[in-house]
Amino acid sequence: MNIKILFFSTVLILFIFGCEKKAKDKEKKCPNILFAISDDQSYLHTSFAGSRFVNTPAFDRVAKEGIYFQNGYAGSPGCAPSRSAIVTGRHHWQNEQSGQHASSWLKKHIPFVDELAASGYAVGRTDKGVGPFQYARTKKDSLWREGDAAGPAYQVAKYDKTNDERFSSGISNSNYAENFKYFMENVRKDRPFFYWFGSFEPHVKYEQGSWKKRGKKLEDAEVPAFLPDNGIVRGDLLDYAVEIEWFDLHLQRMLDYLEEIGELDNTIVIVTSDNGMPFPRAKANTYDYGVHVPLAIRYPEGIKGGQKCNTLVGFADLAPTILEATQTEPKSMLPISGESLWSLFTSNNIEKERAVFFGRERHSSSRYQNWGYPQRSVRKGDYLYIWNVLPDRWPAGAPQGIDKETGELHPFLDIINEEEKIGENVLSDIDPTPAKRYLIKNYRDSEVQKYLLLASEKRPEFEMYNVVKDMACLENLSGKSEFTDIEGDLKKTLFNELYRTEDYRVSKDSFDTFDSYLRYFPLRSYPKPTAGVMLKNYLLD
Repeated sequence: MNIKILFFSTVLILFIFGCEKKAKDKEKKCPNILFAISDDQSYLHTSFAGSRFVNTPAFDRVAKEGIYFQNGYAGSPGCAPSRSAIVTGRHHWQNEQSGQHASSWLKKHIPFVDELAASGYAVGRTDKGVGPFQYARTKKDSLWREGDAAGPAYQVAKYDKTNDERFSSGISNSNYAENFKYFMENVRKDRPFFYWFGSFEPHVKYEQGSWKKRGKKLEDAEVPAFLPDNGIVRGDLLDYAVEIEWFDLHLQRMLDYLEEIGELDNTIVIVTSDNGMPFPRAKANTYDYGVHVPLAIRYPEGIKGGQKCNTLVGFADLAPTILEATQTEPKSMLPISGESLWSLFTSNNIEKERAVFFGRERHSSSRYQNWGYPQRSVRKGDYLYIWNVLPDRWPAGAPQGIDKETGELHPFLDIINEEEKIGENVLSDIDPTPAKRYLIKNYRDSEVQKYLLLASEKRPEFEMYNVVKDMACLENLSGKSEFTDIEGDLKKTLFNELYRTEDYRVSKDSFDTFDSYLRYFPLRSYPKPTAGVMLKNYLLD
């Protein structure tokens, strides 16, 4: 055969093959990702989960048309460490100060968001990202990350007097949905996108009584067994519900917009919350109401809709799931501890036996020398197991502060005449809600005392609860002979994971490391706790 003819024939075949491959590649688009995360919402508080006092049509749509995780667990009962686990795929205790509330974020803790950006994704967010952390302020912070680990913010749309439709005065003035549109129309271009919708709601403070304007009824509120059932607490819960519904409204607008432009079905929509409700004995505690959160994922092109999954999943699982879904190689990230959930989506069996792990160190500035309250916990089967690492510390924060100028002790429980200030600087791991103020203001009432002690009293080193029967975590089964085998298995499972992931709290040489991390937010002053002294000793005085 003529050499020229052979050459041109070969070129033509390669050209045709290349064109066909490009056409096929073009047909198979990379999935977009919309990651929506509310701020402080417990698992039960969606209408899809059956709540009578919260209406969440957008979440419900994602859950109905995708997969609904009935056992989704946050990485921590506090925002910063929990969000750290999401983006790194690692337990917060593996991320050093980059897993601790209000500390610094080190460059080496690369989030999956950076990997997506490096692979060609348009990346952006609105409002609360991975925080609160201190990111690099100047070149002197050479070891710190320069920008938020959730990606760059595009926040151009705000509410003012001319367009204010907000449900209450406690809601952020950021127009989340319009910020998303701006990103899509001005930043995204023709690239696949990852967008982090970080709502500030339903974090306190709330506009007290906002539920009345929304037509809610006190009798519809569902009060957990660890809180007193009265009008103040019910109203507080309804104000909380108002802010959940605001988050859901903006999620709905984002879904509608994606549908209008023909991008919804090629978008993986993930909806969750960073930790549980901001009420006593919930947020900042590894009890079920503190870490069990809503979680639903919709993606018609890869996930069969209408599924309810009982498999235990944790926040460290989200990063590897997103990386696998987008076929993104984690080239720069530190080793991931979580496990991709993608096989659950693509197999006929979405049920799998596994354990999930979570924990905490410090939350607010709440104790002597900014100490935290370290907890490590595991959920396996029907049971939750908690290791209170230093049980002589106050679990909700010290009950008495110190005057920084005089060094004198403040009054017990900081009770002063200003209603809004009662308890603001004590038991500070509990957010300043009307429910908290009620417990403190009425602490001499024996019935109220019961709930105050549930939220704030020192605890035993180990706790165990059957959270299927006892979601409020009121009956501690640890140490009971009939549960010896179950407790032994849970303890072994937890400590094996802590040793595997090199947690400082199981290392004699570095045990106190977490207490050494600086806090870059305001500090309060408290006395050193006295071993063996219980909160009930104060109540008897």
